[in-house]
Amino acid sequence: MSSNRIAVIDYGMGNLHSVASALEHVAPAAEVLVTSDPATIASADRVIFPGVGAIRDCMAEIRRLNFDALVPELIASGKPLLGICVGMQALMESSEENGGVPCLGQFRGQVRFFGNSLYEDGEHLKVPHMGWNQVRQTATHPLWHNIADDSRFYFVHSYYIAADNRDEVVGNCHYGLDFDVALSRGNVFAVQFHPEKSHTAGLQLLQNFVNWDGRC
Repeated sequence: MSSNRIAVIDYGMGNLHSVASALEHVAPAAEVLVTSDPATIASADRVIFPGVGAIRDCMAEIRRLNFDALVPELIASGKPLLGICVGMQALMESSEENGGVPCLGQFRGQVRFFGNSLYEDGEHLKVPHMGWNQVRQTATHPLWHNIADDSRFYFVHSYYIAADNRDEVVGNCHYGLDFDVALSRGNVFAVQFHPEKSHTAGLQLLQNFVNWDGRC
């Protein structure tokens, strides 16, 4: 599959230019398009589905722009799709945030609040979970190529993934509790952390995505 055209979905909720800049760094020959145009997104060879902020606002914009129909179509098409942060959360069935928000239901499971009483070894942990943390690779995958197990990635989130299908979990993390940070099924890979902010390991993951044919 050609890797020369990568669409970054723009629904107003993501650090889009940081993602685009990181992609351009690892794939200087690629055409990276930050776009909200459905036809442009659908014609791309690969798609990034980012997101930051409150899930209620994200899902409202996703639905307003009809991306709630487009994203499942992209997944069905077989082209590689990478969900990042709230983009990953939006792929789940629902989130506890904002009193409960239905999401896209592409992965079974919920997005849950860390809570205000998170402790580790008697120490109160701040929420959001912000900063560097180790990611344990729980299954082999092409996007983990040349990334050491327990590599550190950058996180900013108050809500975490609890996936129902454990066979789809390819990475997890610990912050007061164990939670899922990487999911994969077919041509979809989704991560809670920000690869575009995660230095060497994050850039390697984006490089792997650029080279990925969408198969495990």
